[in-house]
Amino acid sequence: MIEKTNKKLDPITSEIIQNTLVSVCDEMFIAMRKTAMSPIIYEVLDFAVAVTNPKGELASAGAGIPAFINMCDFAVKAVLKKYDLKNINEGDIFATNDPYNGGVTHLNDVIVVLPVFYNKKLVAWTCNMAHWPDLGGIIPGGISSESTEIFQEGLQIPVIKIFESGKINQSIEDMILANTRVPQYTKGDMWAAIASVRIGEKRIKEVAKKYGVESTEEAIKQYFDYGEEASLKALEKLPKGTFYGEDLLDDGKKIKVEITISEKEFIVNFKDNPPQNPDSNNASFDGIYVAAQMAFKNITTMNRVANAGFFRPLKVYAEEGSMFNPKRPAAQGLYYETDIRAYDLLLKTIAQIVPDKMIAGTFASVCGTIMAGVHPDTGATFVMIEPEIGGWGASNEEDGLNAMYSTLHGDTYNTPAEVAEARNGIYVDQVRLSDEDGGEGKFRGGKGIVMDYRVRSDGTMLTAFYSRSVSLPWSLKGGNEGSANFIEIIKENNSIEKISNVNGLILNKNDIIRIHTANGAGYGNPLERDKKLIEQDIKNEYITKEQAEKFYNFKKN
Repeated sequence: MIEKTNKKLDPITSEIIQNTLVSVCDEMFIAMRKTAMSPIIYEVLDFAVAVTNPKGELASAGAGIPAFINMCDFAVKAVLKKYDLKNINEGDIFATNDPYNGGVTHLNDVIVVLPVFYNKKLVAWTCNMAHWPDLGGIIPGGISSESTEIFQEGLQIPVIKIFESGKINQSIEDMILANTRVPQYTKGDMWAAIASVRIGEKRIKEVAKKYGVESTEEAIKQYFDYGEEASLKALEKLPKGTFYGEDLLDDGKKIKVEITISEKEFIVNFKDNPPQNPDSNNASFDGIYVAAQMAFKNITTMNRVANAGFFRPLKVYAEEGSMFNPKRPAAQGLYYETDIRAYDLLLKTIAQIVPDKMIAGTFASVCGTIMAGVHPDTGATFVMIEPEIGGWGASNEEDGLNAMYSTLHGDTYNTPAEVAEARNGIYVDQVRLSDEDGGEGKFRGGKGIVMDYRVRSDGTMLTAFYSRSVSLPWSLKGGNEGSANFIEIIKENNSIEKISNVNGLILNKNDIIRIHTANGAGYGNPLERDKKLIEQDIKNEYITKEQAEKFYNFKKN
Protein backbone atom coordinates (compact mmCIF):
# COMPACT_ATOMS: atom_id res chain seq x y z
CA MET A 1 0.00 0.00 0.00
CA ILE A 2 1.23 3.51 -0.79
CA GLU A 3 2.43 5.26 2.33
CA LYS A 4 0.43 8.19 3.65
CA THR A 5 2.14 11.47 2.91
CA ASN A 6 1.46 15.16 3.06
CA LYS A 7 3.16 15.65 -0.28
CA LYS A 8 1.04 16.05 -3.37
CA LEU A 9 0.26 12.71 -4.98
CA ASP A 10 2.35 12.04 -8.06
CA PRO A 11 0.40 12.40 -11.36
CA ILE A 12 0.91 8.79 -12.47
CA THR A 13 -0.62 7.32 -9.31
CA SER A 14 -3.40 9.91 -9.46
CA GLU A 15 -4.21 8.92 -13.03
CA ILE A 16 -4.19 5.21 -12.14
CA ILE A 17 -6.63 5.78 -9.28
CA GLN A 18 -8.92 7.89 -11.44
CA ASN A 19 -9.02 5.33 -14.24
CA THR A 20 -9.63 2.60 -11.68
CA LEU A 21 -12.69 4.50 -10.44
CA VAL A 22 -13.96 4.66 -14.03
CA SER A 23 -13.47 0.90 -14.25
CA VAL A 24 -15.43 0.51 -11.01
CA CYS A 25 -18.33 2.34 -12.62
CA ASP A 26 -18.05 0.20 -15.74
CA GLU A 27 -18.30 -2.96 -13.64
CA MET A 28 -21.30 -1.56 -11.74
CA PHE A 29 -22.94 -0.80 -15.09
CA ILE A 30 -22.36 -4.32 -16.41
CA ALA A 31 -23.71 -5.87 -13.19
CA MET A 32 -26.94 -3.89 -13.57
CA ARG A 33 -27.33 -4.67 -17.25
CA LYS A 34 -26.75 -8.39 -16.74
CA THR A 35 -29.14 -8.85 -13.81
CA ALA A 36 -32.05 -6.40 -14.29
CA MET A 37 -35.44 -7.81 -15.27
CA SER A 38 -36.97 -4.98 -17.31
CA PRO A 39 -36.10 -4.43 -20.99
CA ILE A 40 -36.01 -0.67 -20.49
CA ILE A 41 -32.99 -1.33 -18.26
CA TYR A 42 -31.18 -4.28 -19.82
CA GLU A 43 -31.94 -3.41 -23.48
CA VAL A 44 -32.56 0.35 -23.60
CA LEU A 45 -30.00 0.98 -20.80
CA ASP A 46 -32.27 3.55 -19.15
CA PHE A 47 -30.04 3.79 -16.09
CA ALA A 48 -26.70 5.12 -14.89
CA VAL A 49 -24.12 4.49 -12.19
CA ALA A 50 -21.69 6.79 -10.44
CA VAL A 51 -19.24 7.14 -7.57
CA THR A 52 -19.14 10.21 -5.33
CA ASN A 53 -16.78 11.36 -2.61
CA PRO A 54 -17.99 11.30 1.02
CA LYS A 55 -19.66 14.71 0.57
CA GLY A 56 -21.75 13.50 -2.37
CA GLU A 57 -19.71 15.24 -5.08
CA LEU A 58 -19.50 13.33 -8.36
CA ALA A 59 -16.10 11.62 -8.55
CA SER A 60 -16.54 9.23 -11.46
CA ALA A 61 -19.18 7.81 -13.79
CA GLY A 62 -19.63 5.04 -16.29
CA ALA A 63 -21.81 4.63 -19.34
CA GLY A 64 -25.50 5.35 -19.19
CA ILE A 65 -27.90 8.26 -19.51
CA PRO A 66 -25.89 11.49 -19.05
CA ALA A 67 -28.79 13.22 -17.32
CA PHE A 68 -28.94 10.38 -14.75
CA ILE A 69 -25.21 10.41 -13.98
CA ASN A 70 -25.26 13.95 -12.65
CA MET A 71 -28.44 13.25 -10.68
CA CYS A 72 -26.87 10.61 -8.45
CA ASP A 73 -25.00 13.14 -6.32
CA PHE A 74 -28.26 14.93 -5.45
CA ALA A 75 -29.50 11.71 -3.84
CA VAL A 76 -26.33 11.31 -1.76
CA LYS A 77 -26.58 14.90 -0.58
CA ALA A 78 -30.23 14.29 0.36
CA VAL A 79 -29.14 11.33 2.51
CA LEU A 80 -26.46 13.41 4.20
CA LYS A 81 -28.98 16.17 4.87
CA LYS A 82 -31.49 13.80 6.45
CA TYR A 83 -29.21 11.43 8.37
CA ASP A 84 -26.50 12.30 10.83
CA LEU A 85 -23.20 10.64 9.94
CA LYS A 86 -23.32 8.61 13.17
CA ASN A 87 -26.52 7.00 11.84
CA ILE A 88 -24.94 6.00 8.51
CA ASN A 89 -23.29 2.61 8.88
CA GLU A 90 -21.47 0.05 6.81
CA GLY A 91 -24.00 -2.15 5.04
CA ASP A 92 -26.67 0.55 4.85
CA ILE A 93 -28.34 1.16 1.50
CA PHE A 94 -30.60 4.16 0.89
CA ALA A 95 -33.18 4.84 -1.80
CA THR A 96 -35.22 7.78 -3.04
CA ASN A 97 -37.38 8.67 -6.02
CA ASP A 98 -38.91 11.90 -4.71
CA PRO A 99 -38.10 14.76 -7.13
CA TYR A 100 -38.55 17.22 -4.28
CA ASN A 101 -36.03 15.42 -2.11
CA GLY A 102 -33.03 14.01 -3.95
CA GLY A 103 -34.94 11.94 -6.51
CA VAL A 104 -34.58 14.71 -9.11
CA THR A 105 -36.79 13.27 -11.87
CA HIS A 106 -40.08 11.38 -11.53
CA LEU A 107 -41.24 8.52 -9.35
CA ASN A 108 -40.29 5.77 -11.81
CA ASP A 109 -36.60 6.71 -11.54
CA VAL A 110 -35.31 5.17 -8.33
CA ILE A 111 -31.87 6.09 -7.01
CA VAL A 112 -30.07 3.58 -4.76
CA VAL A 113 -26.95 4.76 -2.90
CA LEU A 114 -24.53 2.89 -0.66
CA PRO A 115 -21.91 4.39 1.72
CA VAL A 116 -18.48 2.80 1.33
CA PHE A 117 -16.43 2.45 4.51
CA TYR A 118 -12.80 1.43 4.82
CA ASN A 119 -11.34 0.90 8.29
CA LYS A 120 -14.55 2.45 9.66
CA LYS A 121 -14.06 5.66 7.66
CA LEU A 122 -16.54 6.82 5.02
CA VAL A 123 -14.53 7.05 1.80
CA ALA A 124 -17.12 7.15 -1.01
CA TRP A 125 -20.67 6.45 -2.14
CA THR A 126 -21.76 4.15 -4.96
CA CYS A 127 -24.94 5.10 -6.82
CA ASN A 128 -27.40 3.50 -9.21
CA MET A 129 -30.33 5.27 -10.87
CA ALA A 130 -32.75 3.37 -13.10
CA HIS A 131 -36.25 3.61 -14.53
CA TRP A 132 -38.46 1.00 -12.85
CA PRO A 133 -41.46 0.32 -15.14
CA ASP A 134 -44.28 0.70 -12.61
CA LEU A 135 -44.63 1.95 -9.04
CA GLY A 136 -48.37 2.44 -9.06
CA GLY A 137 -50.15 5.62 -10.04
CA ILE A 138 -53.42 6.31 -11.80
CA ILE A 139 -52.49 4.41 -14.97
CA PRO A 140 -49.99 1.61 -15.75
CA GLY A 141 -46.50 3.04 -15.83
CA GLY A 142 -47.57 5.89 -13.55
CA ILE A 143 -46.93 8.59 -16.16
CA SER A 144 -49.95 10.62 -17.25
CA SER A 145 -50.29 14.14 -18.60
CA GLU A 146 -53.59 14.30 -16.70
CA SER A 147 -52.01 13.93 -13.25
CA THR A 148 -52.50 17.09 -11.21
CA GLU A 149 -50.39 16.22 -8.17
CA ILE A 150 -47.53 13.89 -7.41
CA PHE A 151 -49.72 11.67 -5.22
CA GLN A 152 -51.40 10.39 -8.40
CA GLU A 153 -48.11 9.25 -9.94
CA GLY A 154 -47.20 6.32 -7.72
CA LEU A 155 -45.26 5.34 -4.62
CA GLN A 156 -42.97 8.02 -3.15
CA ILE A 157 -39.73 6.78 -1.57
CA PRO A 158 -38.55 9.68 0.62
CA VAL A 159 -34.81 9.01 1.24
CA ILE A 160 -35.09 5.87 3.37
CA LYS A 161 -32.90 2.97 4.37
CA ILE A 162 -33.82 -0.16 2.46
CA PHE A 163 -30.87 -1.99 4.07
CA GLU A 164 -29.57 -1.42 7.57
CA SER A 165 -26.16 -2.79 8.53
CA GLY A 166 -26.34 -5.33 5.72
CA LYS A 167 -29.88 -6.55 6.39
CA ILE A 168 -32.83 -5.71 4.21
CA ASN A 169 -35.83 -3.97 5.73
CA GLN A 170 -38.40 -6.53 4.65
CA SER A 171 -41.29 -4.16 5.31
CA ILE A 172 -39.85 -1.68 2.80
CA GLU A 173 -39.48 -4.35 0.13
CA ASP A 174 -43.02 -5.58 0.80
CA MET A 175 -44.38 -2.05 0.51
CA ILE A 176 -42.61 -1.46 -2.81
CA LEU A 177 -43.82 -4.74 -4.30
CA ALA A 178 -47.38 -4.08 -3.12
CA ASN A 179 -47.38 -0.83 -5.11
CA THR A 180 -46.42 -2.16 -8.52
CA ARG A 181 -48.45 -3.88 -11.22
CA VAL A 182 -45.42 -6.00 -12.22
CA PRO A 183 -43.83 -7.07 -8.90
CA GLN A 184 -41.71 -9.78 -10.47
CA TYR A 185 -39.89 -7.23 -12.64
CA THR A 186 -39.70 -4.54 -9.97
CA LYS A 187 -38.18 -6.99 -7.49
CA GLY A 188 -35.59 -8.05 -10.05
CA ASP A 189 -34.69 -4.46 -10.92
CA MET A 190 -34.37 -3.53 -7.25
CA TRP A 191 -32.01 -6.40 -6.48
CA ALA A 192 -30.01 -5.69 -9.62
CA ALA A 193 -29.47 -2.14 -8.39
CA ILE A 194 -28.39 -3.48 -5.00
CA ALA A 195 -25.92 -5.86 -6.67
CA SER A 196 -24.59 -2.96 -8.73
CA VAL A 197 -23.79 -0.67 -5.80
CA ARG A 198 -22.39 -3.57 -3.79
CA ILE A 199 -19.90 -4.54 -6.47
CA GLY A 200 -18.85 -0.90 -6.57
CA GLU A 201 -18.36 -0.98 -2.80
CA LYS A 202 -16.15 -4.05 -3.07
CA ARG A 203 -13.93 -2.52 -5.76
CA ILE A 204 -13.55 0.84 -4.01
CA LYS A 205 -12.42 -0.95 -0.84
CA GLU A 206 -9.78 -2.66 -2.97
CA VAL A 207 -8.62 0.73 -4.23
CA ALA A 208 -8.45 2.11 -0.69
CA LYS A 209 -6.52 -0.93 0.48
CA LYS A 210 -4.02 -0.78 -2.39
CA TYR A 211 -3.36 2.96 -2.50
CA GLY A 212 -4.47 4.15 0.91
CA VAL A 213 -7.42 6.31 1.84
CA GLU A 214 -5.42 9.53 1.82
CA SER A 215 -4.00 8.89 -1.64
CA THR A 216 -7.44 7.98 -2.99
CA GLU A 217 -8.93 11.17 -1.56
CA GLU A 218 -6.05 13.23 -2.94
CA ALA A 219 -6.47 11.72 -6.42
CA ILE A 220 -10.17 12.66 -6.44
CA LYS A 221 -9.36 16.17 -5.21
CA GLN A 222 -6.74 16.60 -7.93
CA TYR A 223 -9.22 15.54 -10.60
CA PHE A 224 -11.79 17.98 -9.27
CA ASP A 225 -9.19 20.74 -9.62
CA TYR A 226 -8.27 19.48 -13.08
CA GLY A 227 -11.93 19.57 -14.12
CA GLU A 228 -12.35 23.14 -12.92
CA GLU A 229 -9.18 24.24 -14.69
CA ALA A 230 -10.28 22.59 -17.95
CA SER A 231 -13.67 24.34 -17.80
CA LEU A 232 -12.08 27.73 -17.08
CA LYS A 233 -9.68 27.34 -20.00
CA ALA A 234 -12.62 26.55 -22.26
CA LEU A 235 -14.51 29.62 -21.01
CA GLU A 236 -11.56 31.82 -21.99
CA LYS A 237 -12.14 30.90 -25.64
CA LEU A 238 -15.86 31.70 -25.69
CA PRO A 239 -17.47 35.05 -26.54
CA LYS A 240 -18.26 37.05 -23.41
CA GLY A 241 -21.55 38.71 -22.56
CA THR A 242 -25.20 37.90 -21.99
CA PHE A 243 -27.06 35.91 -24.64
CA TYR A 244 -30.83 35.49 -24.84
CA GLY A 245 -32.72 32.50 -26.20
CA GLU A 246 -36.37 31.57 -26.55
CA ASP A 247 -38.53 28.85 -28.05
CA LEU A 248 -42.18 27.88 -28.26
CA LEU A 249 -43.82 24.88 -26.68
CA ASP A 250 -46.48 23.01 -28.61
CA ASP A 251 -49.22 24.76 -26.65
CA GLY A 252 -47.88 28.16 -27.73
CA LYS A 253 -46.22 29.07 -24.43
CA LYS A 254 -42.83 30.75 -24.74
CA ILE A 255 -39.83 29.49 -22.78
CA LYS A 256 -36.78 31.71 -22.26
CA VAL A 257 -33.23 31.64 -20.97
CA GLU A 258 -30.33 34.03 -20.45
CA ILE A 259 -26.75 32.76 -20.60
CA THR A 260 -24.03 35.03 -19.23
CA ILE A 261 -20.43 34.08 -19.99
CA SER A 262 -17.43 35.62 -18.24
CA GLU A 263 -13.84 34.52 -17.68
CA LYS A 264 -14.78 32.69 -14.48
CA GLU A 265 -18.49 31.86 -14.71
CA PHE A 266 -21.18 30.42 -16.96
CA ILE A 267 -24.54 31.62 -15.62
CA VAL A 268 -27.82 30.11 -16.79
CA ASN A 269 -30.95 32.01 -15.79
CA PHE A 270 -34.37 30.57 -16.61
CA LYS A 271 -36.29 33.69 -15.66
CA ASP A 272 -39.76 34.85 -16.75
CA ASN A 273 -40.86 31.36 -17.73
CA PRO A 274 -44.39 29.91 -17.62
CA PRO A 275 -45.79 29.05 -14.18
CA GLN A 276 -45.83 25.41 -13.15
CA ASN A 277 -48.33 23.42 -15.15
CA PRO A 278 -51.50 22.03 -13.58
CA ASP A 279 -50.56 18.71 -15.21
CA SER A 280 -47.35 16.66 -14.99
CA ASN A 281 -45.29 18.62 -17.53
CA ASN A 282 -42.98 20.06 -14.86
CA ALA A 283 -39.37 19.41 -13.91
CA SER A 284 -37.64 19.87 -10.57
CA PHE A 285 -34.97 22.54 -10.26
CA ASP A 286 -32.38 19.80 -9.70
CA GLY A 287 -33.38 18.26 -13.03
CA ILE A 288 -33.09 21.63 -14.77
CA TYR A 289 -29.70 22.12 -13.13
CA VAL A 290 -28.54 18.83 -14.63
CA ALA A 291 -29.81 19.92 -18.08
CA ALA A 292 -27.65 23.03 -17.70
CA GLN A 293 -24.69 20.88 -16.66
CA MET A 294 -25.03 18.86 -19.85
CA ALA A 295 -25.20 21.97 -22.03
CA PHE A 296 -22.23 23.48 -20.22
CA LYS A 297 -20.22 20.29 -20.74
CA ASN A 298 -21.11 20.35 -24.45
CA ILE A 299 -19.63 23.80 -24.97
CA THR A 300 -16.59 23.38 -22.73
CA THR A 301 -15.18 19.88 -22.15
CA MET A 302 -17.47 17.45 -23.92
CA ASN A 303 -14.81 14.78 -24.55
CA ARG A 304 -13.72 14.36 -20.94
CA VAL A 305 -15.19 12.20 -18.17
CA ALA A 306 -17.36 14.32 -15.88
CA ASN A 307 -16.74 15.06 -12.23
CA ALA A 308 -17.92 17.76 -9.84
CA GLY A 309 -14.92 19.96 -10.56
CA PHE A 310 -15.95 20.57 -14.15
CA PHE A 311 -19.13 22.28 -12.97
CA ARG A 312 -17.66 24.70 -10.42
CA PRO A 313 -17.94 27.68 -12.82
CA LEU A 314 -21.62 26.90 -13.54
CA LYS A 315 -24.44 28.82 -11.85
CA VAL A 316 -28.12 28.05 -12.54
CA TYR A 317 -31.26 29.94 -11.57
CA ALA A 318 -34.97 29.23 -12.10
CA GLU A 319 -37.89 30.96 -10.44
CA GLU A 320 -39.71 28.89 -7.84
CA GLY A 321 -43.25 28.12 -8.93
CA SER A 322 -42.32 27.93 -12.62
CA MET A 323 -42.44 24.79 -14.76
CA PHE A 324 -38.65 24.66 -14.32
CA ASN A 325 -38.85 24.78 -10.52
CA PRO A 326 -42.33 23.74 -9.34
CA LYS A 327 -43.63 23.70 -5.79
CA ARG A 328 -44.82 20.52 -4.13
CA PRO A 329 -47.15 18.74 -4.78
CA ALA A 330 -46.99 19.52 -8.51
CA ALA A 331 -46.94 16.38 -10.67
CA GLN A 332 -43.67 15.67 -12.50
CA GLY A 333 -44.31 12.46 -14.42
CA LEU A 334 -43.47 14.11 -17.74
CA TYR A 335 -40.39 15.85 -16.35
CA TYR A 336 -38.35 14.42 -19.22
CA GLU A 337 -40.24 16.43 -21.85
CA THR A 338 -39.73 19.58 -19.77
CA ASP A 339 -36.05 18.78 -19.20
CA ILE A 340 -35.38 18.06 -22.85
CA ARG A 341 -37.04 21.30 -23.93
CA ALA A 342 -34.94 23.25 -21.40
CA TYR A 343 -31.81 21.46 -22.63
CA ASP A 344 -32.76 22.04 -26.28
CA LEU A 345 -33.37 25.74 -25.53
CA LEU A 346 -29.88 25.96 -24.07
CA LEU A 347 -28.40 24.31 -27.16
CA LYS A 348 -30.36 26.67 -29.41
CA THR A 349 -29.01 29.65 -27.47
CA ILE A 350 -25.45 28.31 -27.53
CA ALA A 351 -25.80 27.80 -31.29
CA GLN A 352 -26.20 31.57 -31.63
CA ILE A 353 -22.92 32.02 -29.77
CA VAL A 354 -20.82 29.37 -31.57
CA PRO A 355 -22.87 28.09 -34.54
CA ASP A 356 -19.91 26.24 -36.04
CA LYS A 357 -19.64 24.07 -32.92
CA MET A 358 -23.30 23.08 -32.67
CA ILE A 359 -25.75 20.96 -34.61
CA ALA A 360 -29.19 22.20 -35.60
CA GLY A 361 -32.26 21.17 -33.63
CA THR A 362 -33.01 17.50 -33.02
CA PHE A 363 -36.36 15.74 -32.69
CA ALA A 364 -36.07 16.85 -29.03
CA SER A 365 -38.60 14.56 -27.42
CA VAL A 366 -38.20 11.34 -25.52
CA CYS A 367 -41.37 10.19 -27.32
CA GLY A 368 -42.10 7.89 -24.41
CA THR A 369 -44.62 5.24 -25.45
CA ILE A 370 -46.30 3.23 -22.69
CA MET A 371 -48.48 0.19 -23.33
CA ALA A 372 -50.03 -2.12 -20.79
CA GLY A 373 -52.39 -5.04 -20.79
CA VAL A 374 -52.58 -8.80 -20.58
CA HIS A 375 -50.09 -10.82 -22.61
CA PRO A 376 -52.12 -12.99 -25.04
CA ASP A 377 -49.73 -15.94 -24.75
CA THR A 378 -48.95 -16.03 -21.02
CA GLY A 379 -51.88 -14.24 -19.40
CA ALA A 380 -49.42 -12.12 -17.40
CA THR A 381 -49.76 -8.37 -16.94
CA PHE A 382 -47.24 -6.42 -18.99
CA VAL A 383 -46.15 -2.77 -18.83
CA MET A 384 -44.03 -1.69 -21.77
CA ILE A 385 -42.19 1.63 -21.67
CA GLU A 386 -40.31 2.50 -24.83
CA PRO A 387 -38.50 5.75 -25.63
CA GLU A 388 -38.35 6.18 -29.39
CA ILE A 389 -35.48 7.07 -31.73
CA GLY A 390 -35.52 10.05 -34.08
CA GLY A 391 -33.43 12.41 -36.21
CA TRP A 392 -30.61 14.67 -35.04
CA GLY A 393 -29.77 18.02 -36.59
CA ALA A 394 -27.14 18.70 -39.23
CA SER A 395 -23.84 20.48 -38.59
CA ASN A 396 -21.73 22.78 -40.74
CA GLU A 397 -19.74 19.74 -41.92
CA GLU A 398 -22.12 16.82 -42.33
CA ASP A 399 -25.67 15.53 -42.33
CA GLY A 400 -27.44 14.75 -39.07
CA LEU A 401 -27.60 11.26 -37.61
CA ASN A 402 -30.54 9.02 -38.44
CA ALA A 403 -32.65 7.19 -35.86
CA MET A 404 -30.84 8.10 -32.66
CA TYR A 405 -32.07 8.43 -29.11
CA SER A 406 -32.73 11.91 -27.77
CA THR A 407 -29.88 14.12 -26.64
CA LEU A 408 -30.85 13.38 -23.02
CA HIS A 409 -30.31 9.65 -23.45
CA GLY A 410 -26.67 9.32 -24.45
CA ASP A 411 -25.47 5.83 -25.28
CA THR A 412 -28.78 3.97 -25.17
CA TYR A 413 -30.58 1.62 -27.54
CA ASN A 414 -34.02 0.71 -28.78
CA THR A 415 -35.52 -2.59 -27.67
CA PRO A 416 -35.11 -5.27 -30.36
CA ALA A 417 -38.39 -6.25 -32.00
CA GLU A 418 -37.95 -9.85 -30.87
CA VAL A 419 -37.66 -8.83 -27.20
CA ALA A 420 -40.58 -6.38 -27.43
CA GLU A 421 -42.79 -9.07 -28.96
CA ALA A 422 -41.78 -11.79 -26.50
CA ARG A 423 -42.15 -9.68 -23.37
CA ASN A 424 -45.22 -7.64 -24.35
CA GLY A 425 -48.55 -8.33 -26.02
CA ILE A 426 -47.69 -6.74 -29.38
CA TYR A 427 -46.16 -7.31 -32.79
CA VAL A 428 -43.64 -4.92 -34.33
CA ASP A 429 -44.72 -4.90 -37.99
CA GLN A 430 -42.28 -2.36 -39.40
CA VAL A 431 -39.43 -0.03 -38.54
CA ARG A 432 -38.16 2.26 -41.29
CA LEU A 433 -36.78 5.74 -41.80
CA SER A 434 -39.27 8.57 -42.15
CA ASP A 435 -40.24 9.87 -45.58
CA GLU A 436 -41.68 13.13 -44.19
CA ASP A 437 -40.57 16.50 -45.53
CA GLY A 438 -38.32 18.46 -43.18
CA GLY A 439 -34.65 19.03 -42.35
CA GLU A 440 -33.45 20.01 -45.82
CA GLY A 441 -30.28 22.07 -46.03
CA LYS A 442 -26.75 22.31 -47.37
CA PHE A 443 -26.41 19.53 -44.85
CA ARG A 444 -29.69 17.80 -44.08
CA GLY A 445 -31.05 16.71 -40.75
CA GLY A 446 -31.03 13.06 -39.78
CA LYS A 447 -34.13 10.99 -40.42
CA GLY A 448 -36.71 10.02 -37.85
CA ILE A 449 -38.51 6.69 -38.02
CA VAL A 450 -41.88 5.15 -38.74
CA MET A 451 -42.69 2.12 -36.56
CA ASP A 452 -45.84 0.04 -36.23
CA TYR A 453 -46.87 -1.67 -33.01
CA ARG A 454 -49.78 -4.05 -33.69
CA VAL A 455 -51.92 -4.82 -30.67
CA ARG A 456 -52.56 -8.51 -29.96
CA SER A 457 -55.13 -8.41 -27.16
CA ASP A 458 -58.31 -6.47 -26.45
CA GLY A 459 -58.13 -3.88 -23.71
CA THR A 460 -54.49 -2.88 -24.28
CA MET A 461 -53.88 0.60 -22.92
CA LEU A 462 -51.76 3.29 -24.63
CA THR A 463 -50.27 6.38 -22.99
CA ALA A 464 -47.92 8.77 -24.77
CA PHE A 465 -46.83 12.39 -24.78
CA TYR A 466 -44.75 13.62 -27.72
CA SER A 467 -43.50 17.21 -27.80
CA ARG A 468 -42.12 18.89 -30.94
CA SER A 469 -45.39 17.93 -32.61
CA VAL A 470 -46.25 21.57 -33.41
CA SER A 471 -43.13 23.61 -32.63
CA LEU A 472 -40.61 22.00 -34.99
CA PRO A 473 -36.85 21.38 -34.62
CA TRP A 474 -34.98 24.66 -35.20
CA SER A 475 -32.60 25.09 -38.11
CA LEU A 476 -29.31 26.95 -38.56
CA LYS A 477 -27.90 29.21 -41.28
CA GLY A 478 -30.91 29.04 -43.60
CA GLY A 479 -31.65 25.32 -43.37
CA ASN A 480 -35.22 24.02 -43.08
CA GLU A 481 -36.89 23.08 -39.83
CA GLY A 482 -37.29 19.42 -39.03
CA SER A 483 -40.57 17.52 -39.12
CA ALA A 484 -43.02 16.66 -36.31
CA ASN A 485 -43.33 13.86 -33.76
CA PHE A 486 -46.76 12.22 -33.71
CA ILE A 487 -48.71 8.96 -33.56
CA GLU A 488 -51.37 7.53 -35.86
CA ILE A 489 -53.94 5.10 -34.45
CA ILE A 490 -55.10 2.85 -37.29
CA LYS A 491 -58.19 0.75 -36.67
CA GLU A 492 -59.25 -2.42 -38.49
CA ASN A 493 -61.70 -0.37 -40.56
CA ASN A 494 -58.66 1.70 -41.72
CA SER A 495 -59.81 4.83 -39.89
CA ILE A 496 -56.82 6.93 -38.81
CA GLU A 497 -56.58 9.23 -35.80
CA LYS A 498 -53.53 11.49 -35.45
CA ILE A 499 -52.44 12.26 -31.88
CA SER A 500 -49.43 13.41 -29.87
CA ASN A 501 -50.85 13.29 -26.34
CA VAL A 502 -53.00 10.44 -25.06
CA ASN A 503 -53.69 8.91 -21.64
CA GLY A 504 -54.97 5.37 -21.14
CA LEU A 505 -56.45 4.96 -24.62
CA ILE A 506 -58.06 1.51 -24.84
CA LEU A 507 -57.11 -0.42 -27.97
CA ASN A 508 -58.17 -3.81 -29.26
CA LYS A 509 -56.68 -6.69 -31.18
CA ASN A 510 -55.16 -5.72 -34.56
CA ASP A 511 -55.26 -1.99 -33.89
CA ILE A 512 -52.02 -0.39 -35.07
CA ILE A 513 -50.03 2.27 -33.23
CA ARG A 514 -47.91 3.96 -35.91
CA ILE A 515 -45.06 5.99 -34.45
CA HIS A 516 -43.67 8.95 -36.41
CA THR A 517 -40.58 10.63 -35.01
CA ALA A 518 -39.19 13.86 -36.42
CA ASN A 519 -36.39 14.54 -38.84
CA GLY A 520 -33.67 16.75 -37.39
CA ALA A 521 -33.29 20.27 -38.78
CA GLY A 522 -31.04 21.32 -41.63
CA TYR A 523 -27.89 23.47 -41.66
CA GLY A 524 -27.35 25.97 -44.49
CA ASN A 525 -29.31 26.88 -47.61
CA PRO A 526 -30.75 23.75 -49.30
CA LEU A 527 -29.87 25.20 -52.72
CA GLU A 528 -26.18 24.97 -51.76
CA ARG A 529 -26.28 21.21 -51.25
CA ASP A 530 -23.76 19.26 -53.30
CA LYS A 531 -25.46 17.53 -56.24
CA LYS A 532 -23.55 14.33 -55.53
CA LEU A 533 -25.04 14.25 -52.03
CA ILE A 534 -28.51 14.74 -53.47
CA GLU A 535 -27.97 11.86 -55.88
CA GLN A 536 -26.79 9.66 -53.00
CA ASP A 537 -29.87 10.63 -50.98
CA ILE A 538 -32.14 9.57 -53.83
CA LYS A 539 -30.21 6.34 -54.35
CA ASN A 540 -30.35 5.52 -50.63
CA GLU A 541 -34.04 6.44 -50.52
CA TYR A 542 -33.54 9.16 -47.93
CA ILE A 543 -35.53 11.45 -50.23
CA THR A 544 -37.67 11.00 -53.32
CA LYS A 545 -37.05 12.56 -56.71
CA GLU A 546 -40.04 14.80 -56.05
CA GLN A 547 -38.52 16.02 -52.76
CA ALA A 548 -35.17 16.61 -54.47
CA GLU A 549 -36.87 18.86 -57.02
CA LYS A 550 -39.10 20.57 -54.44
CA PHE A 551 -36.41 21.49 -51.91
CA TYR A 552 -33.14 21.41 -53.84
CA ASN A 553 -34.33 22.39 -57.31
CA PHE A 554 -32.62 19.22 -58.48
CA LYS A 555 -33.48 17.51 -61.74
CA LYS A 556 -31.37 14.62 -62.87
CA ASN A 557 -30.60 14.67 -66.60
